[in-house]
Amino acid sequence: MNRINKQFICINWGTKYGAEYINRLYAMVARNTSPPFSFTCFTDNSQGLNPEINALDLPTLNFALPVTKKGIWPKCRLWSENLGGLSGPVLFLDLDVVISGNLDDFFTYGEPEDVILARNPSNPLEKLGQTSVYRFPVGKLKPLLQKFALNPLDIAETYKYEQRYVTRNAPGGVKFWPKPWVLHFRQQCRRSFPINYFKEAKLPSNSKIVIFPGDLNPIDAIEGRYHSKESISTPLEHIKLGLKGVRNRSLSAHLRHYILPTSWVKNLWKE
Repeated sequence: MNRINKQFICINWGTKYGAEYINRLYAMVARNTSPPFSFTCFTDNSQGLNPEINALDLPTLNFALPVTKKGIWPKCRLWSENLGGLSGPVLFLDLDVVISGNLDDFFTYGEPEDVILARNPSNPLEKLGQTSVYRFPVGKLKPLLQKFALNPLDIAETYKYEQRYVTRNAPGGVKFWPKPWVLHFRQQCRRSFPINYFKEAKLPSNSKIVIFPGDLNPIDAIEGRYHSKESISTPLEHIKLGLKGVRNRSLSAHLRHYILPTSWVKNLWKE
């Protein structure tokens, strides 16, 4: 595959993330990709973005996105056959990933027509893909968008998560990145109890991207908490709070979920 086809895309809507996340993602891509490459962000607010980022309006939809208790579906906009003039394979990255290694191999692995996803370690028996990091040729997932448009709420409630819908319905099936390339922070980097009270989360040297699905965000890992609603505490303080019942989960989960401030996330997740 010609190196000029290193096309990165991301998407941003609403107020949860903003220019800080997008700029950091671009900076990490730039530090870990051999030029040339392109970086396109589809967004409803381009204020404050690095001028090197190709900021485009969100692809339009001719139907209303479903509102459900589980799953977030706005990324379906990227399944359009008209994606800001891009063509060929594009590599999608969630805004809250941390890039830990060179990304060039993500554009040479497999065949250009492949749909390749990260593995979801939370559902190993299901062989579920994770769309935090996935590559697809522009337009290949159009049939998914067409089917989704006919009954968005029914599909959203049936599949629960957009990644399951992609895994099960991508034309020609899906492939997965090699296991060491993409790591799930909560599942594969956090330390087990009681080591989590003494050692920060691990980062294998052969990893390339660390993803943060769920409530635990890079800033939480940097500050040392399981999610943003928790207070920051020392190991001893955290144990005392758990024993006193000052917690929103079982004592076992409270102890297992503690994380120390993670220095490598702080060192990598920056402009």
